[in-house]
Amino acid sequence: MQAVDLFGKRRQRCAQCGYIHFEDPKVAVAAHAVQGQQVLLVQRAVEPEIGKWALPAGYVDRGEDPRLAVLRELEEETSLLGEVTGLVEVFFNTSSAIPVIVIVYRVRVVSGSLMAGDDVTAAAWFRADALPTLAFESTRQVIAAWQRSARSG
Repeated sequence: MQAVDLFGKRRQRCAQCGYIHFEDPKVAVAAHAVQGQQVLLVQRAVEPEIGKWALPAGYVDRGEDPRLAVLRELEEETSLLGEVTGLVEVFFNTSSAIPVIVIVYRVRVVSGSLMAGDDVTAAAWFRADALPTLAFESTRQVIAAWQRSARSG
């Protein structure tokens, strides 16, 4: 592989076959689940932001539909089953070593008993006026929008 300027960026290209390596962002999904006046959050057991709270979330596997990935992550992290009811927002996070596109879906919990999965320390429902320390800017923005809508309506 050799570094060359292609398409306005420095990229790696194979001198023998011409293959160009594109460093694409990772894709993650997050579940924004609300029950009554409470929002579902999980306490992170791994870096980044270990110990802080976030929406249930994770990476989309290769070939996986993001709508199914968010339901998988919800179940893995909280033992809850849900259904996607809408798209909340799409964020582009460049603060980590690998850029991440985060797709936040509105999810309705349909069954299950809340229990923390193996990649989170805890899972709980929180009122808007009693939130723990939040992990990510995307989580803070989704929660802030939810708080505004709860106050107005």
